[in-house]
Amino acid sequence: MEVEMLGITTTKTTAGESCVVCEQVKGMGIHLYTTFICEECERDMIGTDTNDPRYKHYLKQLRKITNPEICS
Repeated sequence: MEVEMLGITTTKTTAGESCVVCEQVKGMGIHLYTTFICEECERDMIGTDTNDPRYKHYLKQLRKITNPEICS
């Protein structure tokens, strides 16, 4: 089941996917390129101030996301 919210596709799967931020298997979240971010981490990242120590952790985890090559 896919739900369009604010231009972001949210996917619900029965088995879940591994979140790139918390590295836990979750059922709901967003896909950024080929990477999955769970709803909880997305909410926490949005609400975290840049002075918060968690902010550096989020940046470190998000660096794992790579822009996929487009092959023509």
